[in-house]
Amino acid sequence: MTEPISAKPGEPCWIDLLTTDADEAQRFYGSLLGWTCESAGPEYGGYINCTNGDTRVAGMMSKTPEMGEMPDAWSVYLASDDTAKTIETATANDGGVMMGPQDIPGVGVIAFVTDPAGAAVGVFQPTDDMSWGYTLQDVGAPGWFELHTADYDRTVTFYEQTFGWDTHVMSDTPEFRYTNLGEGDDQKAGVMDAAAFLPAGVPGQWSIYFRTDDIDAALARVTELGGSITQPAEETPYGRLATVADPHGATFKLVQGT
Repeated sequence: MTEPISAKPGEPCWIDLLTTDADEAQRFYGSLLGWTCESAGPEYGGYINCTNGDTRVAGMMSKTPEMGEMPDAWSVYLASDDTAKTIETATANDGGVMMGPQDIPGVGVIAFVTDPAGAAVGVFQPTDDMSWGYTLQDVGAPGWFELHTADYDRTVTFYEQTFGWDTHVMSDTPEFRYTNLGEGDDQKAGVMDAAAFLPAGVPGQWSIYFRTDDIDAALARVTELGGSITQPAEETPYGRLATVADPHGATFKLVQGT
């Protein structure tokens, strides 16, 4: 097991799933990615923690009636050393607030903001140092985070100014515009100009890549477990990639290699 990465302010530090059926989600992701899931207890509203081997990699929570028609979805959280200040900075840089600061005893302070293109992202100020299962190499762990946006320039500026991102342009051609958080071995996430393929009016979207050692077998398992394949596996310079959805429509990506 590779040593988990400790998140610095502005970097991805946690992911979780909002789901219609937490029992089914535990079975699906447990079987597909090899996770073990357990409840954090009633004092945390039945929140579920998921581990890959002995490393915590993700969480899950059931939707409540108050959430209405909110779709099942994965969320990415970025670390902050002051959630309230991050929200203030987000709104000053053309962002919005979906959920104000919420104190979770013994865990930290969380919130949700939106960037200028409408993508929702969590803000997480941990109580202690945050080290989790983002390792880049381990099968079953999250290996990359990518934001698709139709407002590329403003969005990159938003994350620089709000979360202090150290950005590096990977590609700047009309066909492929992409900016990374960090460079070399310190790359943590990417922003892609998706104006050419995001439907009009659709907000920006964060995607999570989970690593697999056999993407074809993983795709077969997705369908066996009641999920669906949105984009079949394809060869890229960054490995074989595919997009899938769990039984209730929450989408994520699988990556094999590099």
